[in-house]
Amino acid sequence: MNAALGSGGVALGLAASVVGAVSMAVALAKGRTDLLRNSRNYALLILLGAVVAVIAMERALITRDFTVAYVADNGSSRTPAVYNVATMWSALEGSILLWALVLAGYIVAVARKFRDRLTDPLVGWAMLTMFVVAAFFFFLMVGPADPFTTFDPPFGYDGPGPNPLLQNHPLMAFHPPMLYLGYVGFTVPFAFAIAALATGRLGEGWLVATRRWTLFAWGFLTVGIILGAWWSYEVLGWGGYWAWDPVENASFLPWLTATAYLHSVMVQERRGMLRVWNLSLLCATFALTILGTFLTRSGVLDSVHAFTESGIGPALLGFFAVIVAVSVGLVGWRGDRLRSPSRIDSPLSREGSFMVNNLLFAAFAFVVLLGTVFPLIVEAVNGDQISVGVPYFNRMAMPIGLLLLFMMAVAPVLPWRTASGELLRQRLYWPAWIGTGAMVLAVLLGARGLAPVIAFGLGGFAAGAAGRQIVLATRRQGWRGFVGRANGGMIVHLGVVVVAVALAASSSYVSQGEFRLAPGDTATVSGHTVRYVGLETEEFDERTVTRALVEVDGDGVYAPSLSQYRFGGQTIGAPSVRVSAVDDVYLALQALPAEDEDEILLRVIVQPLIMWLWVGGAIMAFGTVLAAFPGRRRRPTDPVSGPPAAETPLTPDEPVLAPASDLQRSDAGAGSESSD
Repeated sequence: MNAALGSGGVALGLAASVVGAVSMAVALAKGRTDLLRNSRNYALLILLGAVVAVIAMERALITRDFTVAYVADNGSSRTPAVYNVATMWSALEGSILLWALVLAGYIVAVARKFRDRLTDPLVGWAMLTMFVVAAFFFFLMVGPADPFTTFDPPFGYDGPGPNPLLQNHPLMAFHPPMLYLGYVGFTVPFAFAIAALATGRLGEGWLVATRRWTLFAWGFLTVGIILGAWWSYEVLGWGGYWAWDPVENASFLPWLTATAYLHSVMVQERRGMLRVWNLSLLCATFALTILGTFLTRSGVLDSVHAFTESGIGPALLGFFAVIVAVSVGLVGWRGDRLRSPSRIDSPLSREGSFMVNNLLFAAFAFVVLLGTVFPLIVEAVNGDQISVGVPYFNRMAMPIGLLLLFMMAVAPVLPWRTASGELLRQRLYWPAWIGTGAMVLAVLLGARGLAPVIAFGLGGFAAGAAGRQIVLATRRQGWRGFVGRANGGMIVHLGVVVVAVALAASSSYVSQGEFRLAPGDTATVSGHTVRYVGLETEEFDERTVTRALVEVDGDGVYAPSLSQYRFGGQTIGAPSVRVSAVDDVYLALQALPAEDEDEILLRVIVQPLIMWLWVGGAIMAFGTVLAAFPGRRRRPTDPVSGPPAAETPLTPDEPVLAPASDLQRSDAGAGSESSD
């Protein structure tokens, strides 16, 4: 029953998306507004199909319906309840099903948001684009990634359950859905970018209409990446949180291009510049989400994060090629209309700094992309297997990251058009002193090494600039000084600074050691003393857990463990961490005592400021929410910058998708330095 119900839901979603796409194409070609209005109905049918399929899959997992092959391969009666639900996205077919559900939800949300403008060709083209994307993913589920293939289980059959690494920490229930909300959310701005190119309505109206969609997708992706790093730290037992794994990079790449877009789009809204650049960034961001899906779900990579080899690789790679070809073709076709009537008046200006910022993000993305796909290209060309290691990424990423920290300090204080040296000195005076103080304090506390000390100084510099903007905003507007795109963006900048400082400290000053300890033995690492107390064993249905009781600094007992899974005989470690605001003491049980021995092998890792990685991520998420709300309305004209967005009026026949006042709304607050 579950297989039939799920297959019916997938078939409904596929039919609705295909018919919806064809209907939109006919409506746009023939000017049929009645057909354009039907896009909402098709969106609801797509969502209904996805919901039915997900309910069928979850019901099959919860009831252990092993007649569904996906449940037989990944489910188990021994799997704990929370991980049983999360099993749906722990393997290939279920992950595609989750993608389809999230995409259907976004399509319905867009149809509802623009329900009064469904007859607008711009919205029609956007809905057509999203229907095509939905049709592709539903097509995968009726072909190479069918989640409802049937299976005839023998009597007493019980499945293996999900990978043990995916059922020993609650973050598994939250990290993938957050990533998908970010990944899939970029479909919306991409669809409107394609719509703007297709209709030739290349003014700033569609940017305003999709700004929050892009912002929230970026926010979800940010949280997903942070949760993924936290999961890696808490689960994998190696003491790190980011290994430049190709699958980690696959999520980081669209984050980089989306971050660049969120900065440069302000230049287009204010000055009408960077139109080609912004459209290219949006298209690149969506294309990179598909490339990331290919990397993680085609089997071309060997990674703890990746799925096994499957038949969907060629389809995903082909879809990626189509997206790139269509995007490049449309941008080339509209090239003449994308020329900006404005230009950057001075490098010392807000738009000039954003351009430099974007070039740095683009360089960062290129470095990561090259290191990720180069081994695949070499293997495809001549069959040689090579790897690009962590040293390459660290060596290439570090100078770019430091430059980005510098730009985070300078860019917010620059006015539009041009700035004088005296103005910069005035606005950067206190941030510069804060940065200098941060470096001095770091050295006094024992920091050594040029790169981390510079990172601490630039972090203080950027934090001082962001704090200055927030103080000015709250003086003028009270609590509303925290709200708005630029003011909320300053909160995000503070979160980025916290993350950057934590990264520099934890990666530069890590201390570790491996010790063989008998009960009562002690070891010391970086001033922390650990004492091995003894072992305890606990039996569960699916595994046997052996914990080593370890006392840290005499004030608490922690229990790193090894779990022996009965099915498949896998042994999985689970570290235990003593967390503090200053540093983490990370304990990983490497080996149990051999026969007739009582010594364990224990790895102890001490890393400073790790906790602040997660705090910084939370600050970034909070700032994203604040940036989504409208800030203080800007004066209709500005004595220096002129009327906002007036230099590049919308194409005469382009209706504004958002209220007209939105185009003249300043989300910058004090961040815009309205006195400039």
